[in-house]
Amino acid sequence: MVSVEEDAEWLRQLSLIYSGLILIGVYMVQPFLTAASLDLSARICVVAFSVAIPLLAALVLVNQQEAFRRRATTSVLAIIARVVAQNCAFVGVVAGFWHIYWIAGVGMLASGLVAVVVHSAGYTRLERDQEPPPQEGDEPGDTEA
Repeated sequence: MVSVEEDAEWLRQLSLIYSGLILIGVYMVQPFLTAASLDLSARICVVAFSVAIPLLAALVLVNQQEAFRRRATTSVLAIIARVVAQNCAFVGVVAGFWHIYWIAGVGMLASGLVAVVVHSAGYTRLERDQEPPPQEGDEPGDTEA
């Protein structure tokens, strides 16, 4: 069972992630606004962020409402928006780095995938190693053999 504090922490982390991705998107797309023409990787970057940025902004607002209500939404549309926004932002970042230098795009793609594995492993380990909450009637310091 997830505690209120854990929900609040998830909401804080998600808001930070969404805001960061919006900022990255704005910075990455900015040079392309005045470019005379765009190559394929630049066009992919622009299109991906044109989808991601509005969805991320909506998700920041949803997170603010979730924090106010102290519970997460169960909306399927919000869950789909989260998946689409995060994936489009990732595609946009990879395409932006690819535009600069293809090996940088490959590096971003590879390290992004490794980062997901690292986060999953770290989170799983933290949750698994967490001590269970004390049961009713247990005294502090009691341990079962």
